[in-house]
Amino acid sequence: MFRETLIGLAGTASMLGAGAAADAKPPLVLAAASLQESLNAAADAWASKGHDKPVISFAGSSALAKQIEAGAPADIFISADEPWMDEVQSKGLIDPASRTSFLANHLVLIAPAASKASIAIKPGFDLAGALGQGRLAMADPAAVPAGKYGKEALTKLGVWDKVSAQVASAENVRAALALVERGEAPFGIVYATDALASKQVRVVATFPDDSHAPITYPIAILKAGTSGDDKSFEAFLTSPAGKAIFKRYGFAAR
Repeated sequence: MFRETLIGLAGTASMLGAGAAADAKPPLVLAAASLQESLNAAADAWASKGHDKPVISFAGSSALAKQIEAGAPADIFISADEPWMDEVQSKGLIDPASRTSFLANHLVLIAPAASKASIAIKPGFDLAGALGQGRLAMADPAAVPAGKYGKEALTKLGVWDKVSAQVASAENVRAALALVERGEAPFGIVYATDALASKQVRVVATFPDDSHAPITYPIAILKAGTSGDDKSFEAFLTSPAGKAIFKRYGFAAR
């Protein structure tokens, strides 16, 4: 009986250990491409507190939302706009109580660092003339948040119809940034934080905030998640300490 008791206790301990290991599983985060440097820094800060470092996958918010809808086994979603989070929430895939918008950004017109171009952004500004035969690098205006914000701003300013045929559509905002970095496009539209992250481009001008919808970043816990650390990591990211990290990379806290 004593031996059977030991075996039973060992089995219980094994199951408890397995449960603890499952609870300790680091969260898998699906995050907007514009968060690369800042979110990696936040993950490092979190890991320095004794947690397992989160696994992060960056892409356009539209692509990430579609992955979630297809059953991607992730724990946290951070979108670069509210509509894609709305889309995922409408499918019942997030914990709505966990959703919060914690960051903001600005939209800028960029050029290669060596460019001498000077453009003032105002209604009817001659972006087409500045482009000449060149291309305007943007994230996909039909789906990716940075591209949608850019199209909205250019439309409101009355210049979209004159430049739409010259848009070089990229899969995400970092791909658009890369086109300008490589000199393949004389101008691009990205977030202010993307421009700040690159020494190969410079900001030509900033779009007025009232030319497009507010650029906000919602975060939420996914119902399909299996990490025991997802809520804790989200709480850290949205805390004053977490937001301070994002501020260092040019984001505004909400």
